[in-house]
Amino acid sequence: QVQLVESGGGLVHAGASLRLLCTISGRTFSSYSMAWFRQAPGKEREFVASIWWSSGITFYADSVKRRFTISKDNAKNMMYLQMNSLKPEDTAAYFCAAGLATDVRRRDSYPYWGQGTQVTVSS
Repeated sequence: QVQLVESGGGLVHAGASLRLLCTISGRTFSSYSMAWFRQAPGKEREFVASIWWSSGITFYADSVKRRFTISKDNAKNMMYLQMNSLKPEDTAAYFCAAGLATDVRRRDSYPYWGQGTQVTVSS
């Protein structure tokens, strides 16, 4: 089992920045992909970004490229999502996820999920 706990969400104005954190614990996950997904009210949960724990290779959704940066700290077992130039359409609950991930962008690639942290961006 892998346990994931998100933090760092909040209410900000458009153009502001936030950094989300995901605290990871449990069984060894060195071969896992770690990802951020988000879900807005009435919408499907969508892929935001992912990072392979061992190699550090990253992937991003087109909607967040050049604004969001995913990173990790192996020593602290932490994953981060730095979000800059936030827009009202970024408003959502953000979830971190972990799994072996044959396709890093698919929700069903990740068996382990956190409870989510809310990000609200006002215009």
